[in-house]
Amino acid sequence: MSKLANETGAINLSQGFPGFDCSPDLVARVEHYLKTGFNQYAPMTGVPALREILAQKTEQLYGVSYHPETEVTVTSGATEALFAAITAVIRPGDEVIVFEPAYDSYVPAIELNGGIPVFVTLTPPTYAIDWNTVRAKVTEKTRLIIVNTPHNPTGRVWTADDLEQLAALVKHRDIWIVSDEVYEHIRFDGRPHRSLATHPVLQERTFVCGSFGKTFHITGWKIGYCLAPKELTTEFRKIHQYLTFSTVTPIQHALADYLKNPEHYETLPDFYERKRDLFLDSIRGSRFGFQPTEGSFFQTVSYQAITDESDYDLAVRLTREIGVASIPVSVFYNQKNDYRILRFCFAKDDETLLRAGERLSQL
Repeated sequence: MSKLANETGAINLSQGFPGFDCSPDLVARVEHYLKTGFNQYAPMTGVPALREILAQKTEQLYGVSYHPETEVTVTSGATEALFAAITAVIRPGDEVIVFEPAYDSYVPAIELNGGIPVFVTLTPPTYAIDWNTVRAKVTEKTRLIIVNTPHNPTGRVWTADDLEQLAALVKHRDIWIVSDEVYEHIRFDGRPHRSLATHPVLQERTFVCGSFGKTFHITGWKIGYCLAPKELTTEFRKIHQYLTFSTVTPIQHALADYLKNPEHYETLPDFYERKRDLFLDSIRGSRFGFQPTEGSFFQTVSYQAITDESDYDLAVRLTREIGVASIPVSVFYNQKNDYRILRFCFAKDDETLLRAGERLSQL
């Protein structure tokens, strides 16, 4: 869709990347380390200063301690962290519970390792998890459950009950968890981020995968990390060592400095909540239906009152005819379930969002 948007000159609200640059202060820190000789291999596990500040940040925010030397690993993006975590525990024939719609790297990583994805389908408008369905899908072959909160593409944020339900499910079973928490700082209306690390039953069996790309508007830098208990981290690093070995050095040092000021991520919920509300206000008079997203920088909208077209066909048509690109949510489902929902990214400047809303309101 980004390619089509570029070809047609459409406003691109499809792919999930900010339409504005990162902080000049962060760029200045990178420039500093580039010019002062920090241009060789970083340690395989990550620059110590970055691992230490990540451990401090996690303890301050969630009250959970991870040892920076043995339980924190810096990766080349969260997607690498997700792949390494899945590869660390999945063997041929193992089953993996996947909540769909799902980020598109999960299933290929499972299948490349010989695993079998088992889908739990979430449906609009709430995309709430039916835990009876989850329990029915668990078998003796279930080895892993993949969690994503705040969720891409739906924006749903896990509740305290979700954590309790999952904990009860895995407590007496040999099941591991990969928790994709890259949007941890982007949640709205006062909702807390309930990291799986905050639940003792879940923490001991979870790989928490995070990223700086969404938090600091630097998706092109591809810096992520994994937090996990020592035994899991040992297995994780066996994969990471031969997957990318190490991650770009000067940027790690710069991020270590930048993270020392919590304001850089504590202000993010308000920043993006204003963006969400601006976009929703711009389409409030249209025929699109929606519930304000709970987290992430994506908003899903229903077009059932507008047309019977497939979401794929409509996404292409809107890009070509009115000049606004979106993502058809069916592509995030294994069977391409089409609930007539489109996903828009509102991580754009205000003028872009208002222009997009004006065009969408013409339908």
